This record gives sequence, structure tokens and C-alpha cells, in this order.
Amino acid sequence: MAGIVVSALVLYWPYLVILALTFELLRPHFQKKKTRAFPDLKAKKVTDVYEKRKEAADDSDNEGDDGDDDEYKPPIAPDVPFVPYTAPRYSEKEMLERSQAFFEEMNQRRTIRFYSDRPVPMEVMESIIRTAGTSPSGAHTEPWTYVVVSDAKLKEDIRAIVEAEEEINYTKRMAGQWTADLKFVRTEWTKPYLTEAPYIVLLFKQVYGLMPRGRKKNHYYNEISCSISCGLFLAAVHHAGLATLTSTPMNCGPALRQLLNRPENEKLLLLLPVGYPSDDAMVPGIGRKPLDEIMVSY
Repeated sequence: MAGIVVSALVLYWPYLVILALTFELLRPHFQKKKTRAFPDLKAKKVTDVYEKRKEAADDSDNEGDDGDDDEYKPPIAPDVPFVPYTAPRYSEKEMLERSQAFFEEMNQRRTIRFYSDRPVPMEVMESIIRTAGTSPSGAHTEPWTYVVVSDAKLKEDIRAIVEAEEEINYTKRMAGQWTADLKFVRTEWTKPYLTEAPYIVLLFKQVYGLMPRGRKKNHYYNEISCSISCGLFLAAVHHAGLATLTSTPMNCGPALRQLLNRPENEKLLLLLPVGYPSDDAMVPGIGRKPLDEIMVSY
């Protein structure tokens, strides 16, 4: 048997040598491929986890700190008593009339960029913001701060900050399609209404609440909650006979937060001038989508 093995080695040794050399040449390739595959899979898992966490964070608008649940005491006691809810009752005829009348009123609301400097009583603004404060919010956190500015110098400072950023936005940051879509509004980087209107209201979202011992309180869905509140604010402004404009001050948030000395848990969401429309105020002659384009019933 040993003789047969020796004879085979003598006869086939060149092939064995070639096979061994081939293996040595190809081994780094296989090792590299194997080594590369493992980190890729690991990175994919890490990416998947990150994306899931990011989606959860985006969905909840939550930048708070859960901390130790055993030590956490919610700001509203779990055993808070329920109280009877009383609401006005209307007949179907009255409901229809009221809903139609409210639609007719709100259908006159327009975004205004031309304002009178005619003063508006602060008490009116207070009532408007009280109305905005009736909005629902995630876990009743009420994560909004309405900063009302009437000081002329402060309004000038706000306008300077906004216009400096808006000039960059219009000339560099905003895509061609964006600026093209805005042409019908005939708006540009200058914002004279910021100093013309008697008030500038800055809506800050509280991304988390401040608690004792430096803990952060979760403010669930804070941006959605503030957006709903702003809808009530718009309705209240129009109902009072005033006008406003919903402005998203891109890249101005940090500077305006610093100017107004707002805390670090607040981020600027919207900037809204409020006042009477000027006598020569103009708006684009546009309509609204019909009901069958915004409502689907089953």
C-alpha cells in the first residue's frame, strides 16, 4: 500500500505542486472576500437599527430623556379625576348653518404681506394666543411658546437677521423649481412686513420639557402639536379681523433664539407677523381645491 502511495506521489507531484501554488495565490482573495462580507453585514444591521430609531424619533418628535422609569413621576397624576364634559347641543339644521357660516368666514382668510401700522390692543393678542393654547398635544405637554414682539428696535433686529439669511436662500440655497413655484406670489428676500406689522409672533416648539435635577421631559409629537396649535392661531387671527403670514425662517432659528434669549429646549418653528392689512394690500387671485379633491369618503 505504501508503495502505491509513493508511486502516485512520484507520478503526480507536478500537479500537486501546481495545486498548492494555486491555492496560495487565491487564498488572500477568499480571505478578503470573507473578511469584507462580515463588516458589511454588521454595518447593515447597525444601519437598520439606526434607521428604525431615527424613524421612531421622527414619528414622536421626541428629544427628551426617559431616564429611570422607576424614579419618574409624570407631571399629571395617573389618578387625576375625570370630570363631566358639557358641550352645546345644536339641531342638525343649526349644525349645518354654523358649519357653513364658519367655512364662509374662514374661506376669506388669506396670507397677507402688506400691513398697516395701525396698533392692535395687546388684549386681542392675548385672547388669540389663549385660543391657540386650547390645541390638543401629545400627552397634554402643550409644547408651544408664542413670543410676541412689538418693540420697534427688536423687530428691526429680527428683520435684519431674516433678510440676511433669505438673501442667501433666494440666491444660492433654494432650487430653481422652488423659486419658480414662488413667482406667482412675487415674493423676494426683502421682508418689509416684519417692521410694518404691529406684532411679530414667533412660535417656538419645546422639543423637551425642563424638569428638576436637570432631567428632560419628553414632549411627544411636539412639532405636530405646535402645528395644530398654529392652525387655531390662524383661525383666531382671522376671526378677530386681523391678518397674518406663516413664514418658515430657514436657518434663522438659532440667531433668533439667541436674540430673544429663549432656552435651549426651544426651536423656532414659524414666524408670523400680525396686524391689519394695509389699505392697498393685494393678494394673488388664486382659488382653493374643490371638496372632491381634498375629501374621500367610504
